[in-house]
Amino acid sequence: MTRFVGIRLSRMALTVFVVVLITFGLTRVAYRNPARMLAPENASEQTVNAITKSLHLDDAWYVQLWHYVVRGPEIKGTPTGLLNWPPSLGYSYREQRPVTGLILEKIPVTVSLAVGALVAWFVLSLLFGVYAARRPGGWFDTVTSGISYLFLSVPTFVTGVILLFVLYYQLSLAGIKFFPSGGYVALSTSPTEWARHLLLPWLTLVVAEVGLFQRVVRASVLEVANKDYIRTARAKGVGPHGVYFDHALSAALNPILTLGAIEFATILGGAIITEQIFGLDGVGRLAVSAANNGDAPVVIGCTLLGAVIFVVSTSVIDVITHARSGK
Repeated sequence: MTRFVGIRLSRMALTVFVVVLITFGLTRVAYRNPARMLAPENASEQTVNAITKSLHLDDAWYVQLWHYVVRGPEIKGTPTGLLNWPPSLGYSYREQRPVTGLILEKIPVTVSLAVGALVAWFVLSLLFGVYAARRPGGWFDTVTSGISYLFLSVPTFVTGVILLFVLYYQLSLAGIKFFPSGGYVALSTSPTEWARHLLLPWLTLVVAEVGLFQRVVRASVLEVANKDYIRTARAKGVGPHGVYFDHALSAALNPILTLGAIEFATILGGAIITEQIFGLDGVGRLAVSAANNGDAPVVIGCTLLGAVIFVVSTSVIDVITHARSGK
C-alpha cells in the first residue's frame, strides 16, 4: 500500500507540473500582448510599455515561467511564485490582487454547487440503478432507462434554460415565486435561502449526471448479481434489499466511486455553463471572465485549481478502491 500511495503522489506531482507547462504555454500563445489588452483603449505606447515593464512581461518566456513556479518577483509585497509557502497562484493583471485570494472568494459558491448536486445525483442513481438491476427488463428498468437516455441527450445549457423558464418564469406568472432567477446567498447568512437559490442549479446538474450514473450502477450491480456469494446470500434467506444493497452494491462500488470522483472534480473545478446560466459568481465564471479580459494569471490559477482537484480526487478514490480490493 505504501508503494502504491507513493506512486500515486509522484503521478499527481508530475500531472500538475505538466498542466502548469501546457497552460502557461497556451496563455502565451493566446495573449500575445497582454499589456495592450490591459491598457485603456487609447493608451499611448509609453503607457503600454510601462504596463509591460511593471508586470515583467518583457522577460523571456522561460524567465516568466521560472518566476511563476519558483519564488517570483514581489508585486505589492506579495510573492508570485507557485512554490512559496503558502503557495501563490500569481497576481491578477486586471484586479491587481493575488489570484489565490480571488479564487478563495469564489470557491464557496462552486463547492456549494458541486457538493449539493453530488449528494442528490449519487443517492438517486444508487436507488434507481439498484432497483432497475433487481428486475432487468421490467417496467421500472424500462422507464428509468428511457429517462436516462433522455437526460443524457439534452445539453446542460438547454436543461438550465428550460428549468428557468418553467420553474421560475411560468410559476412567477402564476403568482408562485418560490424559485429565484439566480444569484447566491452564503450558507452562513441564511441556510434556507442558500438552499433555495441553489435548487435550480442543483437540479440542472442532477439531470445532467443521474442518467449516466444510474446506468453505471445498474450495469455494475448486474455484473455481480450472479456471483457465487450472491447466490449463497440468497440461499441463506437474505432478503432482496440485503442482497442488492448490502452485498451486490458493495461489490460493484469501485467503478461507481471512480466515476463519481471524476465528475465531482470536474464540477468543482468550475461548472462554467451552470454558473453562467444562474448568475453564480463561482470559479467557472471567474475563469470565463479572466479569459475574456486577457488575465492570464487568473486563467492559469483556475486551470491549476481544477487540475489539482481532479488528480487529488481520483488518486484518493484509487487508494480507496485499492484498499477495498485487499491488495
